[in-house]
Amino acid sequence: MLDAYKEISIDNVYDIKILNGAKTVLISSGFEIEFIDNIINLKFDILDLNILKKHQNNPLVDSILKKIMRIRSFSITNGKYVYASFNKDRKVKNKEFNKKRRLGYESFKHNFLSNNNEIEKDMLDKIYNDDSLNFLKKLPDNCIDIVVTSPPYNFGIEYNSSDDSEKWNDYFTKLFDIFTECIRVLKDSGRIVINIQPLFSDYIPTHHIISNFFITSGMIWKGEIIWEKNNYNCKYCTWGSWKSPSSPYLKYSWEYIEIFCKNSLKKIGNKENIDISADEFKSWVYAKWSIAPEKRMKEFGHDAMYPEEVVRRILKLFSYVGDIVLDPFNGAGTTTKVAQDLDRHFIGVDIDQEYCNIANSRIRKISSILDYIDK
Repeated sequence: MLDAYKEISIDNVYDIKILNGAKTVLISSGFEIEFIDNIINLKFDILDLNILKKHQNNPLVDSILKKIMRIRSFSITNGKYVYASFNKDRKVKNKEFNKKRRLGYESFKHNFLSNNNEIEKDMLDKIYNDDSLNFLKKLPDNCIDIVVTSPPYNFGIEYNSSDDSEKWNDYFTKLFDIFTECIRVLKDSGRIVINIQPLFSDYIPTHHIISNFFITSGMIWKGEIIWEKNNYNCKYCTWGSWKSPSSPYLKYSWEYIEIFCKNSLKKIGNKENIDISADEFKSWVYAKWSIAPEKRMKEFGHDAMYPEEVVRRILKLFSYVGDIVLDPFNGAGTTTKVAQDLDRHFIGVDIDQEYCNIANSRIRKISSILDYIDK
């Protein structure tokens, strides 16, 4: 039996003469064959395609060869095509020793204070109309479990109460002042999750600059998720230098979600407060999420919203039920709405009163439904 293999299936619509003629050819080329009802199941790792090509006059061999040729992930060794083994991890000698020698994230992390503090209960589960920097300074150290936010991208979007087209130095100065406070109020082993899309037309890699800020500030970079928006941005025909290497403009259909940890990669919590299913976990740890953009931005009067599904995955994957969620750029309240849906406490802050009103209305709608159910 093969230790590692690829597998294809094909309908068995062939007469016994064709089957018998193909069987020897398939086995000699490297297949393991299994007949299940009206299906021919083929397992393989290393194949000699030359043998198959010599017997393409057999309809079954020809069909299988065509199916095999559509598989693009392979290498060639000694004239044979290697499929499954091509994807195996390469063996690294002294892996654990080398890992300790490099120090990994320990090379950059700071040891922040580990004593967590309680936040006043009457501050929780509210939306605050305030400047984020001023508000955050009122919070005690180490009181928030997770920060989930999508700051203004500096694209020139028409927000009600803020300029979204500043000089980059001014933009990052303001942003990092707020992020510095986010780090301070974050609990030991807490997480900060930032959704950002660089302004590619300015050639400013915002996601790299933000990641560098958190790393140099002593946070641990846990990972990066690609949020694939299904070619949302590719509808715009901005080609740069058309059909020329002079200066082609690259188009992107995704955004980035960067995750950082304070002091430790592992967040301690009660097993009873885990609400992610096995299927969700297996699917979401694959760090490319295909989620359509928010379609209700006109309804909520906000031009730059992420969809609820993005926040739902973040909270279930990186926080526990009952955790305190902070969004310092709460906007129309997607983070706080989903936090309430998932039985997390929340604090949302936004400088614009109208956005705060919308965020509050989304929360009140949920509360009204829950009150009705309780009755």
